[in-house]
Amino acid sequence: QVQLVESGGGLVQAGGSLRLSCAASGSIFSIATMSWYRQAPGKQREIVATSTSGGSPNYAASVKGRFTISRDNAKNTVYLQMNSLKPEDTAVYYCNCNARQSSASGWFTYWGQGTQVTVSS
Repeated sequence: QVQLVESGGGLVQAGGSLRLSCAASGSIFSIATMSWYRQAPGKQREIVATSTSGGSPNYAASVKGRFTISRDNAKNTVYLQMNSLKPEDTAVYYCNCNARQSSASGWFTYWGQGTQVTVSS
């Protein structure tokens, strides 16, 4: 199994910054994409940013220029640096990865438990 553990959420004032971390552990052979999603109260979960192994990151239009996704492949960890935070960024942020546990196994999607980010106005 693969486990994802997020950390770094919290309460911040508008204009402030937070850095989220997500570490993948367990039986991991390789990880393709690592992504951040978020879900605000009463809304559907939406993708925030994606890091693809060997490719350029992708961002939702609402966070482009403010958020930066980065990845440490040696640690199987993905980060989300969030700057110029707005109240509308308030949500539970989830980490997601596509990984396989051996060269012969298929690719599966795994989710973290989520971390709350609250931005006050």
